[in-house]
Amino acid sequence: MRKFFYSRLAIMNIKKSSKTYVPYLFTYIGTVMMYYNMYFLAVAKDIGSQSDSQSLRQMLFFGAMVIAIFSVIFLFYTNSFLIKRRKKEFGLFNILGMEKKHIARVMTVETLLITLISLVVGLLAGILLSKLMILLLFKIISFHVSFGFEIPAPAVISTVLLFSGISILNLTYNIFQVYRSKPIQLLKGGNVGEREPKTKWILASVGLLSLGIGYNIALTTETPLAALNRFFLAVLLVIIGTYALFTAGSVAVLKMLRRNKRFYYKANHFISVSGMIYRMKQNAVGLANIAILSTMVIVTLSTTISLYVGVEDVLRTRYPRDVMVDAANVSEEQISRIDAVIERELAASKMTPKNGFRYRSMEWMTIQDGNHFTAAQKSDFSRSQTAFLLLIPLEDYNRMEKRSVSLSSGEALLYPLRGKIEGDTISFNDFRLSIKERLSSLNTRGELNGMLINSYLVVVDSVDTILRINRSLEGNESAMKNLSYHYGFDVNGDRDQKINLINTLRSEMKKITENHNVDGIESSRDSFFTLYGGLFFLGIFLGLLFIMATVLIIYYKQIAEGYEDRERFEIMQKVGMSRAEVKRAIRTQVLAVFFLPLVTAVIHLAFAFKVITKLLNVFNLTNIPLFAFCTAITILVFAGFYVFVYILTARTYYKIVSFVSG
Repeated sequence: MRKFFYSRLAIMNIKKSSKTYVPYLFTYIGTVMMYYNMYFLAVAKDIGSQSDSQSLRQMLFFGAMVIAIFSVIFLFYTNSFLIKRRKKEFGLFNILGMEKKHIARVMTVETLLITLISLVVGLLAGILLSKLMILLLFKIISFHVSFGFEIPAPAVISTVLLFSGISILNLTYNIFQVYRSKPIQLLKGGNVGEREPKTKWILASVGLLSLGIGYNIALTTETPLAALNRFFLAVLLVIIGTYALFTAGSVAVLKMLRRNKRFYYKANHFISVSGMIYRMKQNAVGLANIAILSTMVIVTLSTTISLYVGVEDVLRTRYPRDVMVDAANVSEEQISRIDAVIERELAASKMTPKNGFRYRSMEWMTIQDGNHFTAAQKSDFSRSQTAFLLLIPLEDYNRMEKRSVSLSSGEALLYPLRGKIEGDTISFNDFRLSIKERLSSLNTRGELNGMLINSYLVVVDSVDTILRINRSLEGNESAMKNLSYHYGFDVNGDRDQKINLINTLRSEMKKITENHNVDGIESSRDSFFTLYGGLFFLGIFLGLLFIMATVLIIYYKQIAEGYEDRERFEIMQKVGMSRAEVKRAIRTQVLAVFFLPLVTAVIHLAFAFKVITKLLNVFNLTNIPLFAFCTAITILVFAGFYVFVYILTARTYYKIVSFVSG
């Protein structure tokens, strides 16, 4: 072989296949750039080393890992498409006398060129954009922007190692494909799917069952804790169901339509159904990928946008007052000292409290069986019957809610924060209370609405009753003999004054009890913006990555279908169909199949809506109308983008098909 023969042949092959290689190259460069930038942000010195920064770094590292895993799967998938399209070319080389080891050398040079170009251009673009990325991140999370420019060596090394590994994996797969195939198999490689697909009823049934169970889990999950435990199982089942139904279920349905003679033997139905049977066999996996990616784009963007937009709601849910003071297991004498400290510090700061509430309470983690409660052990906390009980004395409730309710020793007021209690009684082992009134709202302490499990507030006549319930639940004289104390209030003053007051109260509370917590909106605002802003940034980043993957898969699907449909439509013209009829058949099939993944994604999202709202509860977002609005807008924008991509890629499809049929 002459010197540089393989290099010249490799370059010529890439140029000849530019229609498929150029999008692949751009995608490869894009993934390199995105991975470098995410890794760069995770290790950038500008982010600092404070506790908020560490949680942000962990989040960005998680994002980098997601991009890495996605890059491996996605680039391997697109590479398998490319090698499939080129099998005929390699078969021809083999028949003309080129041995398989020579073909492997050509493939190696091609892979080296693609990898080198992608790494160099991707890294340069990533480095150039890195400052812009960190400025955007800092803008979102309200961090201080610093001057300077850095190129972290770990980010560069990690990027080179990851994508070199992906290229080696792809090259190994490609060489294996060529070595295991005979020349005649390579020549027919692009036409393997010409035979009619068989109906795989078992796979279709598995798909239907998986999807049904996944949807059922999503619809019947009632608490955020249960959502955390079940969500990924539901996602896994829905993904399995989607792939199975696209590959086997669609063919089964189309064949059932074909067996219906009254429906099938009509011009439009005949062409559409027979064409789509072949189309689903060849592109079912690609369509399922698009459906899953579309769902991921919509879920990722809608949740992170709603969290970021609703961060003020989240803060108010978590901190219903500017200053929140909580102390556990405190005596009446300690409560008096806490009140005195708060009054003294407010006077010293020249701040006036307003909208205040105070109450004593005792809390338990319990196991609920209908209207009966028993104390839970730590090992029970993940059980679905786990319930949170909060008991407060009537005196404190009447003061907070400005009411004058009276209760006898065996009566209670019940406010179900989350969950349900049937009947007119509630029992704690052998202690029973009669429910005098069910409360419909509780305005004084909103953060209780963000509880992750079934939770109930019970108002009883006195502290003595609470202590009796404690003895009944614990079974003996528990060490927890005192109640907790909660004091919340708003104050006038600017942000710094409120933060100073909180810090001072924290210092003073240490002198009274170790079991305390003093917090508020202003002192937590930065942490929340760091967390939710980081999630928002991650959502945008991953959303763009998924969109890029969706576009490439759509593009390759159009090319693949174009080449496969070209001969089919030529035959239709030869048997007497007019060009207009052929075009109409093309349009019907393309539209039906192309928008099927988008419709599937919207259906998935509709079923997942409830369980996602439960998960958002974990992040203290209880504003469901806001999430619904963000989801609707995201679907509309994504659908518009989807149509735009269709118009662009459809041109390529029609050019390929019309090359013969036109």
